[in-house]
Amino acid sequence: MAKKEVDGEGVNIPNRIKALPVKRPGPIVAAVIVVLLAAMLIQGLITNPRLDWPTVWKYLFNENVLEGIRYTLELTVISMVVAIILSVILAIMRKSINPVLRGVSWFFIWFFRGTPVYTQLIFWGLFAVLIPKISLGIPFTSVEFWSIDSNVVVTAFNAAWIGLALNEAAYLSEIVRAGLEAVDPGQTEAAKALGMNRTLIMRRIVLPQAMRIIIPPTGNETIGMLKTTSLVTAVPFTLELQFATNAIANRIYKPIPLLLVACFWYLLITSILMVVQSRLEAHFGKGFNARPVGTKGKQPPYDPQYPGKSDGEPKDDVNKINQTTFAGLNA
Repeated sequence: MAKKEVDGEGVNIPNRIKALPVKRPGPIVAAVIVVLLAAMLIQGLITNPRLDWPTVWKYLFNENVLEGIRYTLELTVISMVVAIILSVILAIMRKSINPVLRGVSWFFIWFFRGTPVYTQLIFWGLFAVLIPKISLGIPFTSVEFWSIDSNVVVTAFNAAWIGLALNEAAYLSEIVRAGLEAVDPGQTEAAKALGMNRTLIMRRIVLPQAMRIIIPPTGNETIGMLKTTSLVTAVPFTLELQFATNAIANRIYKPIPLLLVACFWYLLITSILMVVQSRLEAHFGKGFNARPVGTKGKQPPYDPQYPGKSDGEPKDDVNKINQTTFAGLNA
């Protein structure tokens, strides 16, 4: 009865207005249009004989295609691991007090961002032509202590991931630098006041907070790297997924079904990477987003006697609603 009086129900109010909810037909109309377009697209994909779905199913798990997937994943993983390590080093060099380190980092980023990745891959493919032998000795003399043919070291696979990693490092370094600069300088000052050195501050204070900003664009770059591996034919490296499907298409004179095979595998791998990215974002975003805290994980109802309590919580505890946004450690 008390609740009804609070809500105004059961109270004799003259000329009470019976308000009706506002009708919003927009979402319904948009849903109908989307369903119709989707049905038309699916119907066209199924009934179009030029797509040749039997050929798609025949080569979807072809051994050459599966081998191409393996090499594509290897190139993506190796290139991104090397690029991430280099990008962190380059970003720290850009923020260094040493002008030489800043200059080297700036030149690296300027060069590899300023030239197309396809052109860079061609140069790495011609590395053995440009430098036939790799040697170690006294500079500006003919004295050599050790030497090896470039073809032995810079193989087609190595040239592919080196070219991809160096190019990607130039882009990732700017992402890492933006993440580092987004951390409040007061965090570094507080850590210095506690006696921490620069390396420990970067590893324990700055980088963990910067990861929340670095992870989303890095995930996008990883997905982009997966598709950029199709350019390693410039090296030439001819075992990745796109070249494998093209080789089959050229042999059977059916390019469209094999393009669909490549699209299917790229979409599948990209979907998995997107799930991994979302999990990483949730992990490194812990404590940054406001959220209610309670035994049921939802905001508790208002109780004038026990404010801030959800069902099942002890009534003598404090209010556990997290109404702030975590902004870092406070000194």
